[in-house]
Amino acid sequence: MLAAIGLDGTHESAYRALVSAGAADLPDLARRLALGEDDTERALRRLEREGLAAQSTARPGRWVAAPPGVALGALLTRRRHELEQAELGAALLAEEYRARAVEPAVHDLVEVVIGAGAVAQRFLQLQLGASDEVCALVTGDPLVVSGTENDAEEQAADRGVRYRVVVERAVLGLPTGITELSAALGRDEKVRVVDTVPTKLVIADRTLAMVPLTSHTAEPAALVVHASGLLELLSGLFESVWRDALPLRLATGGTVLEQGPDGPDGTDLEILSLLLAGMTDVSVAKQLGLGLRTVQRRVRRLMELAGVTTRLQLGWHAYERGWVARERADRPRGTGPSA
Repeated sequence: MLAAIGLDGTHESAYRALVSAGAADLPDLARRLALGEDDTERALRRLEREGLAAQSTARPGRWVAAPPGVALGALLTRRRHELEQAELGAALLAEEYRARAVEPAVHDLVEVVIGAGAVAQRFLQLQLGASDEVCALVTGDPLVVSGTENDAEEQAADRGVRYRVVVERAVLGLPTGITELSAALGRDEKVRVVDTVPTKLVIADRTLAMVPLTSHTAEPAALVVHASGLLELLSGLFESVWRDALPLRLATGGTVLEQGPDGPDGTDLEILSLLLAGMTDVSVAKQLGLGLRTVQRRVRRLMELAGVTTRLQLGWHAYERGWVARERADRPRGTGPSA
């Protein structure tokens, strides 16, 4: 508990023992803590400096605990102030960095990172610094960072960072490929597969990108690209590959299930037609004799297949892809009110 205010387990045990006893002599407290008297005295001196304990004026050698509500409250207030100052300092540095980056020099738009250790470290930093989305193209020959080593990916996902990843089909055949993809899907990452990707690529928040620089025979190196026309080009490359890739599913036992290119089945088309007619999910489920979750799951699958994020976009793509047909806008002659 007291680790948050800078005290270790020994100090916390000493303070708890002193609070429990109210007051205690050094030998008695040492026995309670199963420590030597020298170690116990050092712990008490530290508690004294933090305002958590004091020596009795009436009985020399006897120690008394400060009231927790007062003493700990003071320490917590001080620690909050220190954290606020640190947060303010970080905000000022970030603002200074942004101000200097408004019109960066041309040579600052691209960094060259050389060496396996440096490349791996920069790769992890990109993910740890992401706040919104990480996009990646993954080849079947990771030379520097493998999925099992990349704890930053799990940390970023836990913070709510979204992942969209396109992997080469060769990744599925790697010894740990299925395991890593299963873990990624378990974190709600969006994973698609293609026969080959044009290059390894990582893009963080559309503000930084990282691409390999050298071949397999040279020392590992990479380019880190900051906001620029080159970064927009790399983002466009990713989106192009993403649109053409097929969503990946892993069934129980690690069986690979790729969403086929043939589009929705008959039930999907019925659901789409009813939704486009203005019916709710509940009404569609009742109309077709399906469960509500089944309808919602199929709609999510259709959105992934179309590569869209909203139902409005899904309706547009459904028409564009011919999943549903537009009715003719002109009415047959002889219908409607006469003039």
